Amino acid sequence: MEEIGYRSTVFSLDGIIGSQREYIEWLVSKCTTESTQIGDILEAEAIDLLAMRLRTPLQIEQHLTLAFEAAYQLGEKPVTTAIVESVLSKQIDDLEPTLTRYGYDARGLAEQFDAKPAEIKLLFRGQLEPARARELQEQMLAAGLPI
Repeated sequence: MEEIGYRSTVFSLDGIIGSQREYIEWLVSKCTTESTQIGDILEAEAIDLLAMRLRTPLQIEQHLTLAFEAAYQLGEKPVTTAIVESVLSKQIDDLEPTLTRYGYDARGLAEQFDAKPAEIKLLFRGQLEPARARELQEQMLAAGLPI
C-alpha cells in the first residue's frame, strides 16, 4: 500500500465552496460581451441570494438559466431578487436533496443503517415517529453524513 501511496496524487474536491459569487460573476462574464456590465443583467442582491443558497456549479448554472428564462418571459431586466426567489427550490437544503448531492439514496441508506426504504422515505418527509427518526439521525451523524 505504501508503494501505491507514493504514486498517488491527492486532489481537493472542495470545488467552489466559498467562491460561489465569484463563479457566478465569472460565468456571466464569459457569456456576455466585454462591454456588458453584470449589473445590467443581474441585481447584486440576486447574485448574493444565488451564491448563498446554491453550492455546486451545476446548481448555479441551472438556476441562472431558470432565472434568465423567467425574467425574459416577464420582460424584466435586470434579473431581480424576486425572480431568483421564484425559481429557487424551497427544498434545496432539505435532508433528501442534501444526502442525494453526496451520493446517498433511500435504498443505500436503508442498507447502511438497517432500516426499511419506507422508513427512510418517511424520515425524508418528516413523517417518521420521533424516536425512530432521532435514532436514525444519530446513526447518520455517527457515520459522518452531512445532515
